[in-house]
Order: sequence, then C-alpha cells, then structure tokens
Amino acid sequence: MKYQITIGWLYQDLMNTYGDRGNVICLKKRCEWRNIDCNIIELNIGFNKEELKKCDLLFMGGAQDRQQRIVTKDIKGEKSKIIKKMIDDDKVPGLFICGAYQFLGNYYKEADGKIIECLEILDLYTESPKKNKKRLIGNIALKSNLFEGEPYTLIGFENHGGSTYLGKNLKPLGKVMTGYGNNGEDNTEGVIFNNIIGTYLHGPILPKNPLLADFLIRAALKRKYKNGILEKLNDKLEIKARKAIANKLGVEL
Repeated sequence: MKYQITIGWLYQDLMNTYGDRGNVICLKKRCEWRNIDCNIIELNIGFNKEELKKCDLLFMGGAQDRQQRIVTKDIKGEKSKIIKKMIDDDKVPGLFICGAYQFLGNYYKEADGKIIECLEILDLYTESPKKNKKRLIGNIALKSNLFEGEPYTLIGFENHGGSTYLGKNLKPLGKVMTGYGNNGEDNTEGVIFNNIIGTYLHGPILPKNPLLADFLIRAALKRKYKNGILEKLNDKLEIKARKAIANKLGVEL
C-alpha cells in the first residue's frame, strides 16, 4: 500500500525565521526516502479554511512581532477554531516554532503591559522580557521523554525575548541541560500536547533530531492509516552532526 501525507505549512512567507523552512524539507525527505508521498500545501494570507481539512500534519515557524500581527488578523475566527479541533479532537500532529509556539497560547504580554490575544488553544502564556533582562540566545540541549526507551537529547538554537509559562496540565517537551528554554527560570523547554509540539528550538530542529521528525511522521501515518511503523533510515550523518554539537555544548547524547 502506498502511503501519502499532506503537510500544511502555515504562513511560510511570513513565519519563517532562523532557517525554520529546513524542518519542512527534512520531513519531506524522510518521507521520500521511505517511499511515502509527501504533499505540501502552503497556507498563506487569505487561504481557504477548507484547505486545513486536507492536512495530516501542521507546521508553522517563527517571526517578528509585525509579521505575527498580520497573521493574527488572518487566522483568528473560523480558521483558529478548525485548528483547535484538529489539535484537541483529531490529534493531528504538528510542529510550532518560537512565535508560532507562543501563538498557541492564551496571550502575549508586552513590556508596557499591553495584552495581545493569541489562539487560546493551549494553556500557556508569554511575557516580554522585563527591564534589563537579556534576550535568551544560544545553543541549547534538553532531555526529552517523548520517545520510547531512554531519554533523548534534543539539540537546537534558541533566540527569543519572550518568556513562556505552561499551565499546570501541560507537559514540557523536555528539561534543559544547557541553555534557557521556555523562560530561563523553571528549567523547562517547549510543550507537548496530544501530537502537537511547541518549542523555541530553531536551527532548524528536525535535521539535528531525526527521532523528532519521525515522531511527527509516525503520528500522521498512525492517525491516517492506523499504521505508524516506519522503515529505519541510515542516520549516520545526522548522528555525527549531533555528536559534534553535543561536544561543543559539553553534554552527553
């Protein structure tokens, strides 16, 4: 049986900072190497909400405040309701990076106290940096229990001013080993809810962490075909790159 998945790339022309498009390239290649057809739908400003219903996997990258305000006007309303249903009820997998991760929460509080409403899909919120608080920038490593077996070290690069705080019922993607993570305070990074992953890790994250890419592909196939078995790939190059980065960070894989 020939498998096929459709990735909905939300606002690729506006939400695409720090090489985030590399995540879509990674997902597509890891599908193709397994003879899985991978179709990508670019969902830009003014897209038809019905296009969302074709998606087996969602992706949205990061951006600056100006771009996020433009996106907010387009996605609020019926589109955000459909996305919420896809995440809550249908358990569609997805990856939301930085600004997109913040976007899933209840609100973003700016330095002057102004509240910017977000999609209210996940119980989290973000605050602008307090006066004299430095931006959270640098390479980062964290331990994640998302996968079967031993905890897996996720590696990436973070660059964010906002600090995100998770609600009581949300689980972080992992615990920070080195770097800042969600807020530089509670040692957490990202969020995992159903099959949705939110994270501050740019870089992009998926080529450096092939197990995470396969988690998303597997979840899409399992939901669509009731079969999440993936052919094993030769990840020697990815492993070599991960080891090089881990050595620089002084962490063990």
